[in-house]
Amino acid sequence: MACCRVQNQTGLTRFLETEEPADLGPRRRQSVRSQKDLETELDGLLQTSKLSPERDHAIRALVLLWHDHLDAAHEIAQKLDTPDGAFVHGIMHRREPDFGNAAYWFRRVGRHPSFALISQGVMALLKTEASGTWSTRLIPNGEWDPFQFISACEEAGQGNIAEAYLLRNVQRVEFEGFLGWLGARTAD
Repeated sequence: MACCRVQNQTGLTRFLETEEPADLGPRRRQSVRSQKDLETELDGLLQTSKLSPERDHAIRALVLLWHDHLDAAHEIAQKLDTPDGAFVHGIMHRREPDFGNAAYWFRRVGRHPSFALISQGVMALLKTEASGTWSTRLIPNGEWDPFQFISACEEAGQGNIAEAYLLRNVQRVEFEGFLGWLGARTAD
């Protein structure tokens, strides 16, 4: 899986290094870090960054969401009236699971600039998994399709464990791409 990781200069993707990828649903993993520990480490890292407050909050929400703190992530995302906030909000509702609401939030996202990074990472992951069908579905015409991913997550919740695990790794790449993009952007 390391071949598909999105790198950034701020070191934010280290927050996504967990024993297993986040669940597609609301299941809380035992191996995640506490909200307090995450907040403390993020405070130290982001305090010296030149990120806008909106990006700082989106990063915090995304990291909390990865570590299964859905309510805390949702609280932050509700205060972000930006495409980045809508992106976090969409992921949170997808995991809830409230797929219709997730689609609503991704419509508010529009074509996010991080989709290019996500597409590249997902293509690399799916090549290693020899899963051309998924590539065609999730990245039609070479572009990340969050609505197809919402549908795939909904379908995976109905059974196939191997498929669900693959989609959890796709979700990891989605988080890495979005987090990498957020961390690479300085305040405007």
